[in-house]
Amino acid sequence: MTVRYFAGARAAAGVDTETRDAGTLQELVGQIADDHGERLERVLTACSFLVDGTQTRDRSLALAPGAVVDVLPPFAGG
Repeated sequence: MTVRYFAGARAAAGVDTETRDAGTLQELVGQIADDHGERLERVLTACSFLVDGTQTRDRSLALAPGAVVDVLPPFAGG
């Protein structure tokens, strides 16, 4: 699957996009937190996610092969 990071999540991860293999959103979040460190882990606590264009905070959500997951921290401003 493709993981795309936005705003503060991108800054914390140090990459715009990466490819991952995970069965659930929780598994994916664990992988990226472990690989990118404490700074991203803190950001992830406030993030919402788009999975194939549908917003979710349900981390038990099953992820299909080839899914696109957008990591969206809270945005400020207008």
